Amino acid sequence: MKTETQAVAQGGWLDPLVHAGRRAFAFLERTGRAGLFLLRVLQSIPAVLLRPGLIMQQLFSVGVLTIVIVLVAGAFVGLVLGLQGYNVLVRFNAEASLGTFVGLTLVRELGPVVTALLFAGRAGSALTAELGLMKATEQFSGLEMMAVDPYKRVLAPRMLAGFISMPLLAGIFSAVGVLGGYFIGVGLLGVDAGAYWAQMQNSVDFYEDLMTGFWKSLAFGFAATWVALFEGYDAEPTAEGVGRATTRSVVSASLLVLGLNFVLTALLLETNP
Repeated sequence: MKTETQAVAQGGWLDPLVHAGRRAFAFLERTGRAGLFLLRVLQSIPAVLLRPGLIMQQLFSVGVLTIVIVLVAGAFVGLVLGLQGYNVLVRFNAEASLGTFVGLTLVRELGPVVTALLFAGRAGSALTAELGLMKATEQFSGLEMMAVDPYKRVLAPRMLAGFISMPLLAGIFSAVGVLGGYFIGVGLLGVDAGAYWAQMQNSVDFYEDLMTGFWKSLAFGFAATWVALFEGYDAEPTAEGVGRATTRSVVSASLLVLGLNFVLTALLLETNP
């Protein structure tokens, strides 16, 4: 028979495995609840389409209030791209291709990705905090007592608003970034204005480049909004619980966006060689 010391030692060795197993099961259980939550939200969307006022209200809250940070970030990203791109291209006497560099970088990658990260940080955290507060104050229970489905009245309009807003915000970010690159390259560094726009027009393709950024922004908006709504709806009804849910929302949505970006880039490059 094993001695008590041997049993304690064996239990000590197994503790990390037990802890890892519990974490894995908790992650799978939470992922399953998130999937069921998404299905219920998607099932509620057709009913919300008959009430466009709810969607417009959330479009203002999610999209319009995010435009300022998108404009500022897009301008600075464009300025940095113009400066860094010129310093690299001038070594090869290719500074005329600055428009191509700025346009492709923004439209294909930085535009959708950076906008999604900003969206998760501003709109996503606001959605999570709002829903978490509604749960903490038992507003969802009040809606159910009045025979009002919170999925149709609260969650589905926000899901649609995030899905619609994200491509528009990404387009604004890319447009402002292109103007920022123009300001640096043409206005300060002396690149020919005609060459800047002509090179961009000849190199940026509608289907391979613009549509790539569009599909990415749709996927990012869907994912970031889903995470924000689930974290808020699933938050513990306490002040600490809402704070933790808001933090998880931003971190999880940002990591999900970066992971999706890699997967979508690989798929889209394979379909558009």
